[in-house]
Amino acid sequence: MKEKIMQILKESQAVQALIDTHLLQITIAAQIIIDALKKGNKVMACGNGGSALEAQHFIGELVGKFEKESKKPLPAIALTTDVGNITAIGNDYSFDLIFKRQIQALAKKGDVLICFSTSGNSQNIIKAVKDIKQIKTIALLGKGGGKMKGMCNVQIIINSQNTARIQESHLLILHILAKLIEDTFTL
Repeated sequence: MKEKIMQILKESQAVQALIDTHLLQITIAAQIIIDALKKGNKVMACGNGGSALEAQHFIGELVGKFEKESKKPLPAIALTTDVGNITAIGNDYSFDLIFKRQIQALAKKGDVLICFSTSGNSQNIIKAVKDIKQIKTIALLGKGGGKMKGMCNVQIIINSQNTARIQESHLLILHILAKLIEDTFTL
């Protein structure tokens, strides 16, 4: 078991060590979010499965706190949490439209959408970002970016085929973003 644990740790460290190649994209993403929030806009986030939980985690860091009690709450919504909307849209239209319909209803010019997809091929996220013009989009992707590669204003593609390693890297990036945002909005 120790060998397996060490192998997993080494794989994770190797993938996370490459995050520094994304410093520019992370900086741009942070600035887009900060600028939107300073103007009174909101952040929305979406993903599926583990990525849905990462979207919720990120939103929790914005509405709640990351490290500092004195951070003011920021307007942010996880599009993965409203079971009524998700099941109604999925049942009445299509699961592929669960995020797009919510964005159509909730987004206003200047808002930001953050998408988490380890494959970059999630149809409901692709449909959500396709043809969006009034809001900025940021994608945290893996596996070469999939079909979403090039669809968002900013994309951070983790160079791995392993879903767990991609999600671990996405978590580190969302914590970096949360820290940068929190430092800007601490009372």
